[in-house]
Amino acid sequence: MAKMYTEISTEQKEFIGKQKVFFVGTAATEGRVNISPKGMDTFRVTEANQVIWLNLTGSGNETAAHLLKNDRMTIMFCAFEGKPLILRLYGNAEIYHERDKEYHEYIGLFPKIAGSRQIIKMNVDSVQTSCGYAVPFMDFNEERTQLKSWAEKKGPSRLDSYREEKNSASIDGFNTGLKEI
Repeated sequence: MAKMYTEISTEQKEFIGKQKVFFVGTAATEGRVNISPKGMDTFRVTEANQVIWLNLTGSGNETAAHLLKNDRMTIMFCAFEGKPLILRLYGNAEIYHERDKEYHEYIGLFPKIAGSRQIIKMNVDSVQTSCGYAVPFMDFNEERTQLKSWAEKKGPSRLDSYREEKNSASIDGFNTGLKEI
């Protein structure tokens, strides 16, 4: 039932654009494997073999730490409504921080969201679809506003302090790249 593709098709791009949540999987060569759910208007297919997503400030920064150690990444989308489908993107990723010129090249692709932390670009080497028959139907009610409100209340300097304390190292103690080395 699973099918492999070498690039993101127009139909797959349309499917991705309708999804309200996606999951990012990364792993360093040692330590824990991480799977992070992501939402909001933070994902773009920019080419048939390239995607970019806006990473927001959160309680951790595992994805960034893992990518510095091992740049492999998997992104998964599931159809929670309509026709069943699971779509996975496999590839290698790079992280851009506000100090990087690439961050400023790509940030305009997204709405302004308080707490924007990094932009991650993934070069997609393969795409897999599978049936999704066991994925339940779920209704989308609305996006949560807590993260955006929290970041707006903190403001830039307090967000920097929070990131210094909570986002500079992974749970395995790996550097996340927020500070230049």
